Amino acid sequence: MTKAEKTKRFIVEKTALLFNVKGYAGTSLSDMTSATGLTKGSIYGNFSNKESVALAAFDFSVQRVFDGLKKTQRMEASAFENLSALFNFHKENWQDIALNGGCPLLNAAVEADDNLPFMKAAVQHSFILWSKRIVYLIEKGVKEKEFKATVNSEELANTFIMLIQGGVLLSKMSSDSKHIVTAVQRIHLIIKEELL
Repeated sequence: MTKAEKTKRFIVEKTALLFNVKGYAGTSLSDMTSATGLTKGSIYGNFSNKESVALAAFDFSVQRVFDGLKKTQRMEASAFENLSALFNFHKENWQDIALNGGCPLLNAAVEADDNLPFMKAAVQHSFILWSKRIVYLIEKGVKEKEFKATVNSEELANTFIMLIQGGVLLSKMSSDSKHIVTAVQRIHLIIKEELL
């Protein structure tokens, strides 16, 4: 990486947690300079504005979550095992997610919905990628005759995402893992009753 690329990466890494915890509106330029130890000129010499820093920080935070999800997947595992691991990740890592401000997709979605049109497309894209991964695993299971052929994979994928996001939100708000545990248990029940 060039020096400029390293500086950009440094700014993104240092501001990602800030944006996830405080949100776009709650994060000031002085917050960004304090977090990075850089001047306003250094930050805006690498990014055109606060919006571009926030978008890069969001992409970085989401990629960290997706990287964690990818690590749960094993090539030799069945579709059922990989699907289960995908959801167990949230149950097993909810404290780390909570300590880092909560799920970056959920946080950005809430803030972007009405107030941040520049962020909305990036958030939508991230949810679509997540849904497509779940759909892929379900359809792989159907193809390998592990799952029923009559399932609506897209509908199930979105239902699973809703359950996970709701569980993460309630667990973070109450500082109690029972909600994410309940959400994952419900997903496993749906998999057993509607997929297997």
